[in-house]
Amino acid sequence: MAQEKFTTHAVILAGGRGTRFWPRSRTRAPKQLLNIVGDTTMLEQTVERLRPLIPLDHVWTVTNAEQTVALGRQLPAAARKHVLSEPVGRNTAAAIALAAIHVRHAARGDALMAILPADHFISQPEAFRKMMRMALDVAREPGRMAVLGIPPSRPDTGFGYIERIEEKLTGAAASVYAVRRFTEKPELRAAREYVDSGNYHWNAGMFFWRASTFLNALRNYLPKTYEAMEILAKKIGKPGYNAALKKHYAKLENISVDYAILEPATRETGEPRVFVVPAEIGWSDIGSWAAVYELLAREPGANSFAGPGLALDAEGNLLYSPKKFIAAIGVRDLIVVDTADALLICPRNRAQDVGKVVKALEEQKNKKLL
Repeated sequence: MAQEKFTTHAVILAGGRGTRFWPRSRTRAPKQLLNIVGDTTMLEQTVERLRPLIPLDHVWTVTNAEQTVALGRQLPAAARKHVLSEPVGRNTAAAIALAAIHVRHAARGDALMAILPADHFISQPEAFRKMMRMALDVAREPGRMAVLGIPPSRPDTGFGYIERIEEKLTGAAASVYAVRRFTEKPELRAAREYVDSGNYHWNAGMFFWRASTFLNALRNYLPKTYEAMEILAKKIGKPGYNAALKKHYAKLENISVDYAILEPATRETGEPRVFVVPAEIGWSDIGSWAAVYELLAREPGANSFAGPGLALDAEGNLLYSPKKFIAAIGVRDLIVVDTADALLICPRNRAQDVGKVVKALEEQKNKKLL
């Protein structure tokens, strides 16, 4: 029997704020729209990785109203036509549901979907595309969902983990495993056990399925969101769409796709539905300035400058000041980020706390610095 043919679409989730990258990341210019690592922005790098595999007019981006204009400037013209703006943030389950009904409408039927974050770094794009092809092959089967799993390099407590069964999927072209369960941000002892076992992978938030598979799962696990999406689907391309989007979207459940769809799907009895494809692709979620240092430092203890500078008896520092000369003397393991209206100074091991600055500024209602 001939394999069914579907068009393949990429959905880039680009609605985050990137608060841990303050003061560079702001409400209207968040992390994904900045050149955090390299000369191009995180969004531009994400789109570029897809070029050899997915046509640009099949690339969709989900963002929010505050970022829509700036985001559109960074997209190729063909992809600019497929920017979906959420009237209010409702987490990844709702964002993907919105994309799914639009993909189905554009494809005039079923289609394959690759769900990808806009703000991750991948140093091996060709290997990434190879893993994408494998995951999409798994997702061609009705009811099957695939996720890329990053082999853990350390017992990190900041990531979600995917536990796989030991046996490979029969008939798969490469190493593909059924998922036993998803685990959110474990304690350090558990994370060490996960890494030592060899059966766990980091969850990088890259998912693959048919539009129909996702929408059927949505109907089963989030019926209210499904019903609202089907009402909205009938308005696509019609004058009442924006009003319907604003009316229904705010009422949707605020929940991640991991909790809403993937976790309950793994708990169902019968044939496995969720599969993991181990992916050695040079991945980093670049979750903080400390992660940026790790990517940019030439060797352990080296200083990383983004602009002119001099280090005397200084090591392990990330020093960002593209327009000003920085002289660092006798300092260790610092993060310094200089912008036109703000200066961040903190130890590298406190980089995760930068988001607390943003929270404090919000409480002070200091909109100029947000």
